[in-house]
This record gives sequence, C-alpha cells and structure tokens, in this order.
Amino acid sequence: MKQTLSARAPSLFEEVVAETSGLGENLNTCIQCGTCGGSCPSGDDMDHTPREIFALIREDMRDEVLSSNTPWYCVSCYYCMARCPQDIHITDIMYALKRMAIKEGLYQKSGKDKAPEFSETFIGFVENNGRSFELGLATRYHLRHHPLDAVKMATGMGLQLFTKGRMDLIPPKIKGVDQLKAILKKSKELGGEA
Repeated sequence: MKQTLSARAPSLFEEVVAETSGLGENLNTCIQCGTCGGSCPSGDDMDHTPREIFALIREDMRDEVLSSNTPWYCVSCYYCMARCPQDIHITDIMYALKRMAIKEGLYQKSGKDKAPEFSETFIGFVENNGRSFELGLATRYHLRHHPLDAVKMATGMGLQLFTKGRMDLIPPKIKGVDQLKAILKKSKELGGEA
C-alpha cells in the first residue's frame, strides 16, 4: 500500500531564506553575541534586538516576529553587517521581514504606528535624493515622537558631527537622481505598486 506524505508548511526560517533569495541562509549561525544590536543607531527604539528576532525566527514565532517594530527601525546603514562575526546579512533579513509583515498585515496589528512612518521617511529621502538624509530623518522622527531627545542629540552628537563636516544641513542629491526616480517608478509599476 502506497502512503502519501503530506507537504508541511515551510518554517518561518525557510520563508525568510526564500524571501532573501538565500542570503538569510546563515541566519542559523548567529552566536547571539549582540554586536548587531549594540551597533544599531536606532536599537533603543526596537522592541527586540536583531539577535532576539533571529532567535524568534528559529523558534518559528511568526506573529511575534512579523508584528515586531525591529525591521521598521532598521535604517539600512549596514553597520551591523560590517561588524557581524558570522557575516549574517542582517539588513537584507530586515527588508525581508518588512515585506512579509506587509503581505500578512501583521505590522498594522502591532500597534507600533511610528515604525512604518520612520521607514517611509527614510525611503522618501532615498527616493527623492538617491541617498538618506540623516539630519532630516532624525529631526523629523525625534521632534514628532521624542522632542526632548532631539534637543539632546542636536547639542551633543549632532554638533560634533556638524563641526567635523560629517553632517549635511540640506539633503545631498546623487548625480542622475532623475534617472533613479525613473527606475524606481518603473520598478513600482512592474511590482504592482503604481
């Protein structure tokens, strides 16, 4: 008698690997060192550090992972990836988790209404200028959600960065920003987001 095996649903880990085109495959090599969270400029606002998210992914805790604000606060600076001793593609995993949360509508249930706004602001600067504008991003976010922190950041780290020529006061634009906008527009049309 021939038995048929029922196909099992993919685990959250397998879905993340697929969503990152295989880049997330070494996620299971995370040694839980905490370097990623310690490196993250927006780590204090995350409800889970990246290493906690990775542990939750391995435990197949789908709702908790996809409802987390962690991916939404990723500013794509790649500092975590540069410092990760296991060469985990952390930023790519965060993008994958955002896409998955959007597809399943779980980010809306999270109650973390500030996180998508933060991400949209970041993406808006990139789409309009070809790169991020840290001063604008930090100012808009902190003035809206943490006004007292904005003053502390401006007089502390902000002043140091400005005096060393490391902070632009107006958004810098890349050469060929109009071509980038055309590419992004076409990409959205092909992806059904137009």
